[in-house]
Amino acid sequence: MSLENIAKTIRPVRDELVPSRYALRIGEIDVLVVSDGVLPLPTAMLAHNADPAVREAWLDDMYLPQDAFDWSLNVVVVRSGAQTILLDAGLGLDPDLNLPRAGQLIRRLEAAGIDLGAVTDIVLTHMHMDHVGGLLVDGVKERLRADLRIHVAAAEVEFWKAPDFTHAVMPQGFPDALRATATRFADVYRSRLCLFDETAEVAPGVVAQRTGGHTPGHSVIRLSSGGERLTFAGDAIFAVGFDHPDWHNGFEHDPEEAARVRIRLLRELAGTGEQLVATHLPFPSIGRVAVDGDAFRWVPAFWDY
Repeated sequence: MSLENIAKTIRPVRDELVPSRYALRIGEIDVLVVSDGVLPLPTAMLAHNADPAVREAWLDDMYLPQDAFDWSLNVVVVRSGAQTILLDAGLGLDPDLNLPRAGQLIRRLEAAGIDLGAVTDIVLTHMHMDHVGGLLVDGVKERLRADLRIHVAAAEVEFWKAPDFTHAVMPQGFPDALRATATRFADVYRSRLCLFDETAEVAPGVVAQRTGGHTPGHSVIRLSSGGERLTFAGDAIFAVGFDHPDWHNGFEHDPEEAARVRIRLLRELAGTGEQLVATHLPFPSIGRVAVDGDAFRWVPAFWDY
């Protein structure tokens, strides 16, 4: 059964108004976007190098609150040939951070009929806790296949041995939580890691590509089949980045390089017209990029339901 059929036939969890998943196909590749919940953060995290008045005006224009902004957390399940691939693994559960609306991935995969034991590969865009934490939830490792492959850039693993937060601007407690989660993840899953330098073909039509910027090993995942394409951009692109691609996100370890990566990627996507999904764009995060003067424009996909 395809991911699309699964998403249409499994009933939603009782305490959810609507299923937090959305299915589409890229050629012969099945794609399912799954919400891991939302992560409320101070709005200054969207652009710590911006004039506060300009940032406030952008929030007003978007009808968003000034104090805290709910960041979507999107994870993608891909089925290509005989492989079932998880792109990132969500936040998991960190009781010290008190984020009750996030960390929903495991139960939402279950609600969608996705068996953790059927996942053959996991591709990590990077090792921030909202991308690896789901693998550290109690009982998850025991449900995974013994031959599971976790693909991540070698530069990312190396970075987290001694991470540099010099240029990041994060709320109190987050640097320690990020460091602890990445260290624990590397210790628990070291034997499963498949490291790559610049690119790795994970499955037919599924390629991981290191971009750097957000973190030194940050990667995007490109899907291509039957003349159709989709890029999962991880944390290379945020909602504010279309209007202000030069604004620095608080979680970027190299903000200048992250901005260069973002602009380069947005230009490429606008040129190809391919579909885009990113971790923190509003669920289901599927759309395209258009050039709008000196900036860019987000063109959300029309939902097919």
